[in-house]
Amino acid sequence: MVTLTEGRYASDWLKREADSLFSREEAVILSGAGVVESGTVVGKITASGKYKPVTVAAADGSEDAAGIVMWTVDATSADATAVIIARDAIVVHQGLKYGADVDTSGERAAIHTALGALNPPILVREGA
Repeated sequence: MVTLTEGRYASDWLKREADSLFSREEAVILSGAGVVESGTVVGKITASGKYKPVTVAAADGSEDAAGIVMWTVDATSADATAVIIARDAIVVHQGLKYGADVDTSGERAAIHTALGALNPPILVREGA
């Protein structure tokens, strides 16, 4: 018997984005970040301008949410080019993913606040 596992889709978490793809940006995901799934909140490393999943323990700039990965990329052994939602969107929090050490509702709320502080903001909403 063959078991098929379906991946994550942007429609799992992205509910609205700006017209003409204004919300999207190309980003480089840092080598060593592993497989970064659709819906993962990423932060931007100040020194290199590359991105990695946002974690509360980081001190390199990536602790601040800067966007959300649109489609899954593999940055296990090399930098990977990704498309991120960087501005002007509405997302549902149940579909978002975070770095390994983000495990409390308070930490997730702080990340959602950071997304809302982007200009224009990414608004994180409850439910579909």
